[in-house]
Formats: sequence, C-alpha cells, structure tokens
Amino acid sequence: MRVIVAEDSALLRQGIVRLLTDEGIEVAAELGDPGPLLALAAEHAPDAVLLDIRMPPTHTDEGLLAAAALREAHPGIGVLLLSQYVETSATVQALADRPEGFGYLLKERVADIDELRGALERVAAGETVLDPLVVARLMEGPGHAGPLGTLTGRERDVLTLMAEGRSNEAIAQKLVIGGKTVETHVRNIFTKLRLEPDLMEHRRVMAVLTYLRG
Repeated sequence: MRVIVAEDSALLRQGIVRLLTDEGIEVAAELGDPGPLLALAAEHAPDAVLLDIRMPPTHTDEGLLAAAALREAHPGIGVLLLSQYVETSATVQALADRPEGFGYLLKERVADIDELRGALERVAAGETVLDPLVVARLMEGPGHAGPLGTLTGRERDVLTLMAEGRSNEAIAQKLVIGGKTVETHVRNIFTKLRLEPDLMEHRRVMAVLTYLRG
C-alpha cells in the first residue's frame, strides 16, 4: 500500500512515517501543509492519504478543504482524516456527499499501528471508518426523531458499530451474539430506515449517513 502523510507537526509526522514504513507501507510523500497535496497525489497515485484536519496557515479547516478537493480530483484515493479533538460537525460535512473511501480517527489512535493500518486499508478499499469516540459523541444529545426513533436498543448498538466501520463478524464478537442475529438486526435497520434492496452494498453506508444526519 502506498500513502501520503500530511501533518503539520514535524514530530508527529515523522513518527507516523516511521510506524508505517516499519509495517511495510510505502510513504510516497510527506508534507507539513496542504498546498502541494493535489500535485503530489497526481504524481504518486497513492492508495490513501493521511490528512490532519487543522493545518497551516490558520489551523482551522484547511485539511478538511484539502480533503474535499482531493476527493473531487481523485475519487479513487482513500482519505483518512486525523484530529486532536472530536469534531462531529466536520465529520458530517465530510461524509455528506460521498462517504465511500473516507475515515476519521483521533490522533491518539495513531500509536496503535494495527488500528491505523486497518483504517488505511479500509478507506483505500472504499469503506467508511469512524473513530469510536466520534460515534459516541454523535450519540449524545436528545433522542432521534423519524425512522431512527423506531430502532430498538440493540439495533442502535449494531448501527453504532456499523458507523465505526465494523463488519458483521466484528459486531457479533463485540456484542457477544451470533452472526445470524447480527444479520437479522442489520436487515431490520435497513427496513426501518427505508433503505431499498437495490442499493446493495451501499446500504451500510447509507444507514450510517442516516444515523449521523439524525
């Protein structure tokens, strides 16, 4: 797998690059500001880009804007956003138009190379990955209205884990339930959220989007 690392903290960037290269992942380029990102992506054709949300010059949303431009110019490249803080509004905005091949992790997860590598592999494969703490924050607040309000507690548990990018097998292990039970819950979620069968594999992503927008 080939990646580009965009992180303005030189120390963190070097640490990430070292972790990835030690795992046999090729780091095609590393940069401290998002300016050269599109040119580097065109030059190196990475499988995924690891991108900090807050980058120079203002350290607000430069990384998020760069991610949007990258996904527009190179939709086949996975994007894994990193943030020091839980930024749910940014997450929903980034997911709204095209959630496939998108991930969002807190920087504290970077030290876990298995989790980081897994997230990069999933976004490179076109999947959606969300940090568990981001999902937990999205769960806070008043109850959901509309179709989301019809989900049972266990169905909400399953949908929460789906939002983290977990497979049915991983959900079964986490909730200590059978695989067939998970499949039943997932089918019920699709039905209650009115996601038609012709959406095929995109129904998982659409279910997560419905959940986030709710």
